Amino acid sequence: MTMFHAVVWIDHQKAQVLQFDTEHVLAHKVKAHTHHTAQHGSSVRTEHEFFGQVCDALEGIPEVLVVGPKTGIAAFEHYVTKHRAARAKQIVGYEVVDHPSENQLVALARQYFLKYDRMNGVPTPT
Repeated sequence: MTMFHAVVWIDHQKAQVLQFDTEHVLAHKVKAHTHHTAQHGSSVRTEHEFFGQVCDALEGIPEVLVVGPKTGIAAFEHYVTKHRAARAKQIVGYEVVDHPSENQLVALARQYFLKYDRMNGVPTPT
């Protein structure tokens, strides 16, 4: 099943990736693995590993909306821009939102992509 859109809710510890089409939703969760070490910068490496796993989960999805708390999406956007330029091209927007349910996330993303497609001249199915 090919799904063209996805929404990702992300903070510094977890991410929920929801791929969807008009009838189906496929959910995938990614959690940060925290390993406590005395090494300088270990939290940065752990965050990069986590963000890398989220980017890997977005493989093959043409258009992605990233949502979540401001600091979480800002850190993810910085990582993607600096370390995953190909993935950055898939991300069509970043929106600050609280903690919506899965259904609320999909509804938000469907509205977002409807507007996004209209702005880009993509005809909307009726």
